[in-house]
Amino acid sequence: MGTYLNPRNDNFLEMVNTGRYVDKTMLIEQTNKRLFDPTFKFNCISRPRRFGKSIAGDMLVAYYSKGADSKELFSQYKIAKTADFEKYLNKFNVIYIDLNAMNSNWQSCYPKEKKETTVIDYVTNRVCDDFRKQFSDIDFGEYNSIADFIQTVHEQKNEKFIIIIDEYDVLIREQVSEQELDLYRSFLISLFKNANIKTAIALAYLTGILPIMKDKIQSKLNTFCPYNMISPNGFAEFVGFTSEEVSDLCKKYDCDLTLCKSWYDGYHLENFDVYNPESVMNALVTKTFDSYWSGTSTYLVVADKINMNYEGTKDDVIAMLSGGSVSVDVEHYDNTFSNILDKDDVFTFLIHLGYLAYDKKTRKCYIPNREVNGEWQKAIKNNYDYAATNKIIQDSENLLNATLAGDSETVAAALDKAHIHFTSNLSYNNEKSLQSAIYLAYIYALNNYTIIKEMPTGKGYADIVYIPFDKTQTALIVELKRNSSPETALAQIKEKQYFECLSTWQGDILFVGVNYDETTKKHECKIEKFVKN
Repeated sequence: MGTYLNPRNDNFLEMVNTGRYVDKTMLIEQTNKRLFDPTFKFNCISRPRRFGKSIAGDMLVAYYSKGADSKELFSQYKIAKTADFEKYLNKFNVIYIDLNAMNSNWQSCYPKEKKETTVIDYVTNRVCDDFRKQFSDIDFGEYNSIADFIQTVHEQKNEKFIIIIDEYDVLIREQVSEQELDLYRSFLISLFKNANIKTAIALAYLTGILPIMKDKIQSKLNTFCPYNMISPNGFAEFVGFTSEEVSDLCKKYDCDLTLCKSWYDGYHLENFDVYNPESVMNALVTKTFDSYWSGTSTYLVVADKINMNYEGTKDDVIAMLSGGSVSVDVEHYDNTFSNILDKDDVFTFLIHLGYLAYDKKTRKCYIPNREVNGEWQKAIKNNYDYAATNKIIQDSENLLNATLAGDSETVAAALDKAHIHFTSNLSYNNEKSLQSAIYLAYIYALNNYTIIKEMPTGKGYADIVYIPFDKTQTALIVELKRNSSPETALAQIKEKQYFECLSTWQGDILFVGVNYDETTKKHECKIEKFVKN
C-alpha cells in the first residue's frame, strides 16, 4: 500500500527469510491486550542499540497493517496458536515512522532540495502524501498535519489507527537545537495528547534507547507507559534474547553456551536474563566470540560521561571494573542527553544505553559482561583521571600470564607491586583483606574467568577459584597465607582436596600458593600443576 501508511510486510518477511529469526511473536499478544485501552494503549519500549527493537516494530507492522496479507507469514509462529490471532490480523491503518532513517534521508538532501526546513516537516509531508493517495475519496482541504488527517479519516470512516515510531528519541540523542526539539515535542503532543484524535488511536508503540523524557514533555505525554532496562514491566522477554532462546541457538549453531553467557549475558530483567541479539547472532554465525558492541556504539560515550567526574564516580567505576556493583538512584534522571546533574544521572544514563546493568532488588548497577567490560577498559585507557586504574589492569594482565606460565618469581614481584596500588585503601590486617587485594590484583581475569571467593569444597573453602569460560584454558585454585609459606598454602590445597570443587573440570588446573610476610612486606609464590590420577 504505502511507505508510511499501511506498509506491506516486506521488512519482517526479509528477516524471517534469513532463517535466523527467533520467535518473538507473543509480543503481539501483549499489544493486543492493550488495544483500545485508554490507560495502556500508549507504550514506549526502550532498550540499548541492537536489542531487536526495530525487528519488533517490523513484526507489529506486518501483523496489524491493512497493507499486508500476513496470515501465512505468521502461521508457523506461536502467535498463530492464540485465540485472537485472526481477530486483529491486518485490520488496522498503521502509520510507521522510522525516525532515524527519515532523519538521515532528510539530512542527506542537498540544501537546495530541502523544501522542508525541519525533519518534522519532512516526516509530515511524506505521511500526508500517503494519506492523500490511500484516501483519495476524502477532501483533506488545507490540512497539513498527521493529526488532522487521522482525525478526518476517523470522523468520516470511523477507522482506527496504530502508530509505530522506531527510534523516537533520535533527535534527543543527536542533541538538536532547542527550537527543533520544541517542534518535535509539539509534533508528539499533537499525535498523542490531542483529545480529538486519542479515540482514533487503537495503539501507539514507540521504541528508543531512552525512555520518554521527563522534562518539558512529560506533563504532556504522561499517558505513555514506559518499559525499559530498569522497569520492563512485562516486556522483558520480548525485546532481547532470553537464556532459553540463547541455549537453543547455541545447540543449533554448535557453540559453547558457557562462553556465550560470559560474553553477552548479564542483563537481568524481571525473571529473565536478557542478551544483546546482535552480538549473540554475530558470534554464533561467525563462530567467533568477540566484542560486536563498538560496531554499533562507541566507548567514547562512556569516556565522555565518566569524564564529568562527579564526586564518587571514579571510586564506583573502579569498584565495577573489579567485578563489584554500586548503589544508584535511578528515579531522578530526566531521560535526556544533556541534563545530567550528578553521578546517579551518569550511571542511569549508561544503564539505558546498556553499558551498565541494573539489579532492581538491590538497586545497584554493574558491568554486565565481558563484551561491555572491554568497552569500559577502552574508555579509561587514555583517561588521565583513570591512568592508575588502567595501569593496574595492564599489570593484572601480565600477572595472569605469568601465573599461567608457572613463573612464581614474576608473580611474587607483581603482587608486591600490586600491593602498593592498594595500600591506601587496604592493609593486610587479616586474610580477608589479603584475599580482597589478590582479587583486585587479578582484575584482568574477569575477562576470561568466573571468579569464586571461598568456594566450598568437601573439606573447607578454597580462597579464590578461577574457572575459565573457555573449557580449553587452565583453571586456578589460589590459597593465601600470612606470615607462613607458599608451601603451606599448597599443602592445604592438597590435604583438604580443594580440587574436588573442580571434579567435573576437564582442562588443566594450577595450584597457586601465596604467602605475605608482614615483616619483610614481601609476597612469596609457588605454583604447581595438578595432575589427575
